[in-house]
Amino acid sequence: MKKNNNKKNHVRIGLIQMNSGKDPETNLKKAIAEIKIAAAKGAKIICLQELFKTQYFCQTQDAAHFDLAESVPGPSTEALSKAAKSNGVVVVASLFEKRASGIYHNTAAVLDADGKLLGKYRKMHIPDDPGFYEKFYFVPGDLGFKSFKTRFATIGVLICWDQWFPEAARLTALSGAEILFYPTAIGWKPSEPKAAESYRSAWETIQRSHAIANGVYVAAVNRVGKEGAFKFWGGSFVADPFGGVVYRAGDREEIIIADCDLSKVERTRREWPFLRDRRIDSYQHITSRG
Repeated sequence: MKKNNNKKNHVRIGLIQMNSGKDPETNLKKAIAEIKIAAAKGAKIICLQELFKTQYFCQTQDAAHFDLAESVPGPSTEALSKAAKSNGVVVVASLFEKRASGIYHNTAAVLDADGKLLGKYRKMHIPDDPGFYEKFYFVPGDLGFKSFKTRFATIGVLICWDQWFPEAARLTALSGAEILFYPTAIGWKPSEPKAAESYRSAWETIQRSHAIANGVYVAAVNRVGKEGAFKFWGGSFVADPFGGVVYRAGDREEIIIADCDLSKVERTRREWPFLRDRRIDSYQHITSRG
């Protein structure tokens, strides 16, 4: 019997879990070097963590941090475009975007394997919690929930706080995404280890539930290391459409490589037809707060 070696529906993805230092240009060069390593390991779609080019500056409210922002497209997307093209990979990168004077976003740029900027996603849900003062810096996204048809797969991108909202995952999946990428910056205060463990469990559980509810792969990439009052826990992972963890990283710098069988997306949706059985005729009140 002839062996079936058809890998048409398979794509290898890479997540760059790294510690970001104080110098943005050094972080950019480090990320580009990591992209090259991930590509050498066969990764075709590579995602960087949230705001990878800087340390997580939202721990404080400081107007001087606005100087870290840049246009998108701009210098960083130009450098990443060259990295994408030279390595033949798709790159997803979260950046601090300056849209106009006084208007800033937390934005993910999606660069195809030929270096072309396919588009961008602006973070929709903006937190305002102690140590996560993002409303001081970011205007909520205005581009909606969408997917990007890359050379290797159709993907969706959501950013950190978006991961707690099932509506965001649902709408992105309905737009055609086969893999949901979540660039993230989440951690804890070292003085609160018990709370940290429960938060981390909830963080992973909610995202695995998005994989199950929508029949998609979910790939979450977090940063690591101590910055200011927070220690970022890493724990980047990839979950399949049944919510099973394909790979889970530790709390150190790591390049996560995982294979995704995209045929499982269609197969799972046939076996668990949640999208078929949705009562869209009864969901009108989803747009009200209560």
